[in-house]
Amino acid sequence: MTQEKAQLDRRSFLRGSLAAAALVPLAGTLASCSSPSSGGGGGGGGTKSATNPFGLAKSSSVDAVIFNGGYGYDYVKYAADQVTKQKGFSGVTIKVSPSTQIAQQLQPRFVGGTPPDLIDNSGANAIGFNVIAKQCETLDDVFEANNYEGTKISDTLYPNVKVPGTFDGKFIAMNYVMTVYGVWYSASLFKQNGWTPPATWDDALALGAKAKAKGKYLFVWGKEAATYYQTMSVNSAIKEGGDEVRLALENLQPKCWSMPQLQDVFKALAEMVSKEYFVPGGAGTQFTAAQAKWSNDEQAILYPSGGWIENEMKSATKSGFEMTGAPEPTVSSSPKLPAAGLRAAAGEPYVVPSQSKNSAGGKELLRAMLSKDAATNFSKTRLAPTIVKGLVPDDGFGSTALVSQTKMLSAAGSNIFNYQFVDYYGMNTDQLVVWNSFLSGQTDVAGLTKGLQGITDKIANDSSVKKLKIT
Repeated sequence: MTQEKAQLDRRSFLRGSLAAAALVPLAGTLASCSSPSSGGGGGGGGTKSATNPFGLAKSSSVDAVIFNGGYGYDYVKYAADQVTKQKGFSGVTIKVSPSTQIAQQLQPRFVGGTPPDLIDNSGANAIGFNVIAKQCETLDDVFEANNYEGTKISDTLYPNVKVPGTFDGKFIAMNYVMTVYGVWYSASLFKQNGWTPPATWDDALALGAKAKAKGKYLFVWGKEAATYYQTMSVNSAIKEGGDEVRLALENLQPKCWSMPQLQDVFKALAEMVSKEYFVPGGAGTQFTAAQAKWSNDEQAILYPSGGWIENEMKSATKSGFEMTGAPEPTVSSSPKLPAAGLRAAAGEPYVVPSQSKNSAGGKELLRAMLSKDAATNFSKTRLAPTIVKGLVPDDGFGSTALVSQTKMLSAAGSNIFNYQFVDYYGMNTDQLVVWNSFLSGQTDVAGLTKGLQGITDKIANDSSVKKLKIT
């Protein structure tokens, strides 16, 4: 699997897993599997205590299967070593196996009643949660346990990290990695030119003029990632208008794309297109090639993306680039959410099957992953934040992008939001057509709005599609 394919798989599943966390009844189950236990796990055989909260037997075997994508799998082996270093667990044997075909390899084991004790259910070939949700342990007890440093795990985590792993009211998937969305830039280039990241869209337009005077563009896009500009627009509009905007989109309301907060962002982008602030030809350019025009060639000075962008472009980023993220601009200087508000959510979901031989071992391995030592190791080696807050040092292990992500999360505090409608309903393919046309200057704001609303209305009016009910 290539690094690019692995990153795409990881991002594809992240989007899908966040979307799947809707508060709606779940569909089919695997017929031969049982319901989850009430918590605590089965198959441990040990005595529960403060240092052994799940009852892991002192001499037992744990079987973990981990998606071997953009993050690899050795970080789980590192956590497994931490388990066996704990007092009383030196006789525990933990097997950590990589997989790039999670569904193909593990569905037969679910059906046969022999699933692993811990699964990283990630990648493009993950098992649908509508299929396995009722066969997974609830994980509330993991968050209620103390970590290896003696602190209650739930007190060490970012807010709302249970949300993307909660299905039909039950927390069954621990999403381990935090993904932060924003606008990315070269801090060194900005310092060299005396620029600052735009706080409002008026600021962005002014910055576009300054960039043009230097022979540079403000933005760039690639055909497969044109909807990154939709993500940026929606994030900005939600910050401007708050839950009113988010709920209108989530619930597929008529004329939701005509809300003034969205229209104001669209108009700002249209002005940028007309003033030629976008690198031309994006609709015919592969997305990583387009991104390299920003990260390596510095033809463009801003790019909207998630925190995966540094790892994705690490082989095509100019030396000394100092990749840094900032929150999306808002329309006004007094938005409903603070300017520091962010779209951020946890991804990379881990589950503990109820019928596994040692679900206590699966939960103990999760507890190890949430320890300060193991979570720090992940961020240091993967240059991405976990759901455990406060572990990235000031130098970000040498990553300016990681430093900026942790600063953004800290500044946002509780003003963090997420939404599911695009991925849950599979809108992106159709929306790409509309956005490529708009960014190319072939469609105006009215055409963009009509196209997006048409996609939304088609789903809203289709009685065969199970709808999200978001409040």
